[in-house]
Amino acid sequence: MLRSRRPLKLPFQRPNPHCRTFHSDAIERVISDITSRMKDPDLARLFENAFPSTTDTTIKFHTDGKDEKINQQLRSRREKYAWLDKGEWEGPQSFVITGDILAEWLRDSTNQLKPYQALALKDPAIYTLILGAINTQSEYVILSPYCNAFQPPPISGLPVSLNGQDDVVHPIYEPLSVFECKYELDSLAHFLALANEFYHHTRKTDFLNPRWYKALDQLLSVLEAQSQSTFDPETGDYRPNDYTFQRNTNTGTETLSLAGVGNPLNSGTGLVRSAFRPSDDATIFGFFIPANAQMAVELKRTAAVLRATGTASDAELSQTLEGWSKRIAEGIWEHGVVKHKTYGEVFAYEVDGYGSALMMDDANYPSLLALPLMGFVKADEATYKNTRRMLLDKVGNPYFLTGKEFQGIGGPHIGLQNAWPMSLLVQAQTSDDDEEIMGCLQLVLKSSKLGLIHESVNVNYSHSYTRSWFAWANGVFAETILNLAKRKPHLIFTDPKPYEL
Repeated sequence: MLRSRRPLKLPFQRPNPHCRTFHSDAIERVISDITSRMKDPDLARLFENAFPSTTDTTIKFHTDGKDEKINQQLRSRREKYAWLDKGEWEGPQSFVITGDILAEWLRDSTNQLKPYQALALKDPAIYTLILGAINTQSEYVILSPYCNAFQPPPISGLPVSLNGQDDVVHPIYEPLSVFECKYELDSLAHFLALANEFYHHTRKTDFLNPRWYKALDQLLSVLEAQSQSTFDPETGDYRPNDYTFQRNTNTGTETLSLAGVGNPLNSGTGLVRSAFRPSDDATIFGFFIPANAQMAVELKRTAAVLRATGTASDAELSQTLEGWSKRIAEGIWEHGVVKHKTYGEVFAYEVDGYGSALMMDDANYPSLLALPLMGFVKADEATYKNTRRMLLDKVGNPYFLTGKEFQGIGGPHIGLQNAWPMSLLVQAQTSDDDEEIMGCLQLVLKSSKLGLIHESVNVNYSHSYTRSWFAWANGVFAETILNLAKRKPHLIFTDPKPYEL
């Protein structure tokens, strides 16, 4: 492990080039461009390690769709299994693991690839990598739209790993294809976001194939089912939910109450239920506001993509998506905003439509703190500004944690002593205050003693952390540096000239 001569002596953490899982000339150029201009050599070393973390370590399988050996395997599968859909697993495919687990989370993989989206037209390798990731996610959503994490593609030759749990889930899923089946609304929103970002940067619609449309149809079916109330509004009769989840555990956040259903939700809200949060923790009140906000935004973005194709069928589908987006957004403003005695009108974290609201935030994205980043509100919008004051205050957010060496938003997933660097990076991206931004960066930098971003850090003992290798967090750090390079270059560069991918 090579040590730098920098004040923090952060190590160089990139694998040997022969051991890296993917190569992009464009990524190497960005590393050189950014680090050569940075004021702080430790910050430069951290970016050098973090920006390529996903491509260096987590692309466990990728094909451009032209590999004859794989195509022959697909033909053999179709001959053997007549029930296989036409086009299944065809074309470019990319399997992106979360880091230290051989499984792909829809949310994590989308965020891991996000820092590279702007490079898609500059490097054909990145273009095909992201297109493959969209295709792979499409297969996963078709397969099990309620699930959050998946096994390697059957064409990859990679081994299947079990999560060690004995979950009872409806709808039933295939463990050889699914790693975990926690229904998280944001997973489906991230599926849309991956393609929307690709289109935003390339204006290409290669992903609009029959498999993507089938996955979108699955997504809409989930929205329809999970927008239903617990009791029929006309008869008052209980109606079972399509999705239930039970796990034998002594950790309350790992399972759902009431035999896997979760707490009751009211009718007429326009909101969509999410059984779990992006932390993989169970919701308390199923109308999880950050995921609803993200879904509203991504549905609207997808509608714009479809409208641009100019076909009659896409125009009709676009209207459907816009209707869903409008309905959810209106539901957030009507039911997800509450009057706080200290902070005024604020966004709640979760609501149930009966008047109950959970006031907190979690570090995982989507979060209330990140509402401007997902495009739901502007950072200077009054309700968001009130919410932000609440979230970054110990008396306003029970999971805003402070200690002798670290501070930030945490969450119940790790416990009451660990804050997440990811929350500080989101805080920096949503701030216009130079001092606040640099304070966040310094806390993250000083807690990253291994030269990579941790999942969480003990606020009193920063040497105590969870996950030495967490590609999603590394990606958020890289994205933060790229954000500042464009928006506030004077904070990190020796010269004030903006840098944009």
